[in-house]
Amino acid sequence: MTKKITVVCWNFERNGKNDRDLRRQGHTLVAQYNPQLVLRQEMPGADENGAAVMYELEDVLGLRGWLGPGACTAIFADQKAFRTVREWPQTGPMWVLPPTALTMRYLPAGRDAMPMVVSSFHLNYASTTTRAAETEWLTTFADKRWTTSEGETVRIPALLGGDANSYPEPSGLKEPALPALHSIRDQPHRAHRSYLEAEARRMDTRPDEILCTAGLHDVAVHCADRAGGSTAALAPTVDACDTHGPDARIDRVYATEELLSAISDVDVIRVRPEMSDHHALRLTLDSDLLADILNRHPVSSFTRSGRSAKGSLSAIG
Repeated sequence: MTKKITVVCWNFERNGKNDRDLRRQGHTLVAQYNPQLVLRQEMPGADENGAAVMYELEDVLGLRGWLGPGACTAIFADQKAFRTVREWPQTGPMWVLPPTALTMRYLPAGRDAMPMVVSSFHLNYASTTTRAAETEWLTTFADKRWTTSEGETVRIPALLGGDANSYPEPSGLKEPALPALHSIRDQPHRAHRSYLEAEARRMDTRPDEILCTAGLHDVAVHCADRAGGSTAALAPTVDACDTHGPDARIDRVYATEELLSAISDVDVIRVRPEMSDHHALRLTLDSDLLADILNRHPVSSFTRSGRSAKGSLSAIG
């Protein structure tokens, strides 16, 4: 088993712009990085013809795929590393493009280890209000529980990645700045990416603020901010254009705090514009550290003899 886990998060424009050859090229590009998890956004048509597109993409990636509600998002996973033990098809009432959410076991950690929640999300394009509500529901994936054989419940870690269609709160590090409203030439898009607060127009960072308030961390900021960290983690995932304005870090991955020590690197895989309007975000985790984290059960999940108690999943949360 590899000593590292690679996660790729990518909004692949209209799943290859409805072009089979382009779609295969895009996923062949992703497969070159040997990912164990792929979080995909924009999956139109993947549920048609008996989900033929999903099976084709599984073959290209060499991974098992799960398509979320409405063929909006998907997760692909290496079955030698991750095994799904529960799906979360009910994602809340507010979603325009529903996320895919799974509770997964990291198999090298062992059967007694905690599982974790993995989600691929795509926040609404046009409404700051809808994005805020969607993000509030997204936080529920960081509040899933695991029940031990003794009946104790513990909150399990979460890893959430996707297209936030909004901006991160400025970190003070070297990353794309929040755009000035006038730098977005397309006037409707000015409304899509900003909101009115105290009689002033503010660029929308609320999804980032909501996720951080809920105890989730932007992994790129975490990686860049630590000693020896590289600002490559903070590279833009969408290039400047007339409609959207300057370069922006629209696509982001968030993790609950206990996972942070396993993160070894974050960078951006640049994609040529004729393939997609978004670059891909790559997250690398240390396999051994992840296994250790998932085996650090709280005191309540251990037997009196100190041996780890086997557990099962709970629908709590």
